[in-house]
Amino acid sequence: MPQNKMLIGMQLGNGYGAQTTAWRADDVDPYNYTNMNALVRYAQKAERGKFQFLFFPDFPNLSISSPKESPQLTLDPFITMAAIARETENIGMASTASTQWNEPYTLARQLKALDVMSGGRIGWNAVTGSDPRGAANFGQEMQSSEDRYSRAHEVIQITQALWGSWEKDAWVVDKESGIFADLNKIKPINLGGNYVASAGPLPIPPSKQGQPVIFHAGGSPNSLTISGRYANAVIGATFTIEDSIRQRQMVREAAEQAGRNPDEIKFFAGIMPNIATTKREALDHRGQFVEPNILQRVSYLGMMLGTTLTPEDLDEPLPQSFLDHARPNPSDPRSAKALEIAREGWTVRDILYHGVIDYHPSPTGTAQVTADHMQEWFEAGAVDGFWFSPNSYEHDIDTFVDGVVPILQERGLFHTDYETDTLRGHLGAPQQYGLDPRLS
Repeated sequence: MPQNKMLIGMQLGNGYGAQTTAWRADDVDPYNYTNMNALVRYAQKAERGKFQFLFFPDFPNLSISSPKESPQLTLDPFITMAAIARETENIGMASTASTQWNEPYTLARQLKALDVMSGGRIGWNAVTGSDPRGAANFGQEMQSSEDRYSRAHEVIQITQALWGSWEKDAWVVDKESGIFADLNKIKPINLGGNYVASAGPLPIPPSKQGQPVIFHAGGSPNSLTISGRYANAVIGATFTIEDSIRQRQMVREAAEQAGRNPDEIKFFAGIMPNIATTKREALDHRGQFVEPNILQRVSYLGMMLGTTLTPEDLDEPLPQSFLDHARPNPSDPRSAKALEIAREGWTVRDILYHGVIDYHPSPTGTAQVTADHMQEWFEAGAVDGFWFSPNSYEHDIDTFVDGVVPILQERGLFHTDYETDTLRGHLGAPQQYGLDPRLS
């Protein structure tokens, strides 16, 4: 894909949306949590919008803290990708899978099988895992950061070596000669380290893109080393253009330090837009997801802004005497935006309806507001693209695809059709088969 075009991915999880209360929305089937047909349908909506990929977060434990909330994750992302692969043609799919709880041979086999069956559209978000509850589900205790990242390097390298253990031209399938495969080109890897090992080979030929693409999420020094050495896509968490520019530059520098071209690695910031024909309609749309938990959010907003807020304050703006002297909370990167919105005179309820406590920036208003946000960040060099988290899959994918995407296309910022049919092609990632020969 041309370097001057924005890239767009979409978070896909539980069958409802990125909001934990989306299962209660009027137009949502509350049984979609176990309905694979719904997830396939949402993937097809994203493909209609020409998105580059779907992104599947994953945690190996129950991800709810209240009986009123739904889990945010699919039943199993690998199985979900298999179902979606059969019903889509172009869109890529990237799933999180921990290097701590999985063995490299299992990861290599499952991911490459998915890559082959999808026609080269699979990515792996390789992360260590940091939740003791996840460790307990595998009969383990949480290891130190040093151990977790040392194991991650071994798992990724052995997985990639296994992917390349069946050489590109090893599959002969010549009926006349009776030769199915050239065994001289299907070789063991015999790699091992302090944490994991595998003999190989992997009995799977290359996919249309060769092998899956590596994604990574995280910004710690250890995480940046993983990104710099292996990743072609980094999923970021940032709330300002300035911080996004800083994070993207750190990722690019990590790639250079690993001996790679920094253009090989794409940085994605999250976005949770709230779109309607008017700002009031957009606020009310988000409000249906905020209201079930609004009492907890009121007190949290108070902490963000450095004051005490109670339910009695919901339908009043913050006092001007307070706003004149208020400062963003340096420990919460969302607080600056919350304070900016508060100074516009909105009530506490409407400040919360702006999505100020959500995980990513939430441009609110018409489709043009979201398109302007994306254009500003992209042209500032803060991102190579965005990963979009819809409030509700049933409603908000179509709103984005039919509203925001045409604006971006008219402005020449986003492609009008797929130029390739592999994830590697969508990301402009270089060809790689097996280990990267530039890395020791």
